[in-house]
Amino acid sequence: MRVVTDSGTDLSLSPEELAELNIHVVPLSVTLEGKSYREGVDIRTDEFYKLLTATDSLPTTSQPSPGDFANIYRRLAADDHDILSIHMSSGLSGTFNSAKLGAESVPDARVMLVDTKTLSAAAGWQVIAAARAIKAGWTKEKILILLERIKSASESIYTLDELKYLIHGGRISHMKGLIASLLNIKPLIGVEKVRGTYVQLGQLRTFKRAIEGLVDLITRRHSPGSALRTQVLHTQNPEGANMLYELIDKRFKCNWLPIDNISLVLGAHTGTSMVGVVYAPQEEFSDIP
Repeated sequence: MRVVTDSGTDLSLSPEELAELNIHVVPLSVTLEGKSYREGVDIRTDEFYKLLTATDSLPTTSQPSPGDFANIYRRLAADDHDILSIHMSSGLSGTFNSAKLGAESVPDARVMLVDTKTLSAAAGWQVIAAARAIKAGWTKEKILILLERIKSASESIYTLDELKYLIHGGRISHMKGLIASLLNIKPLIGVEKVRGTYVQLGQLRTFKRAIEGLVDLITRRHSPGSALRTQVLHTQNPEGANMLYELIDKRFKCNWLPIDNISLVLGAHTGTSMVGVVYAPQEEFSDIP
């Protein structure tokens, strides 16, 4: 069985690691100043954020077409008909629906689609766990149970210092965003798991306090000293990312994954100030090969 995903799942894996785990990534695209780029193909994440910092233009993003997915399913089915296709939330992107349409046009491929109902590293954790389980010989049924468990256990939360990108991308109410921007409010945002859409979890007056607020949100779910699997992500804000890392590390017993840039197609909707964290109880990952 082969694994297909999209670039919005933030795998943080090298090309060699992707090949070893048989993971195939279909890129989303971003357009900035009239030029379009396929993530990980035409531009690196750090390069995009440098361009975004240097311009007043606002980016737009687009999901892969059904044909993009059909092409990779057809190519993989020539060697292995069974494909597990795992994607960022259908509540935040049309990528999952594109994959579904692509699969319907390739009858030779037995494509099982998984909607992670989340995005970024929280979705990537599901992808990597599935790939490792496949390599270890797990059954399809056991893998799907594992993915559901990881989805239920994992949380993604973030904050940001400016709202114009969220407003432009339509990810929050235009009027509500304008009011918050005028009041200099910093929102705390998460991803709910029924529809897989953004939900506001709070708001604070300063960016420093908002970063502290993210840690407080974790503490509502897990007692201080709990063993957590954690990963901090950011757009172009290493100072904020390091601050968040240190605050979490003081309060919990963390199995840290490396601090990383978030997918550029996700960062296009948040701008360069975003800082966030993905976390889950470490015990939920103890049996993954």
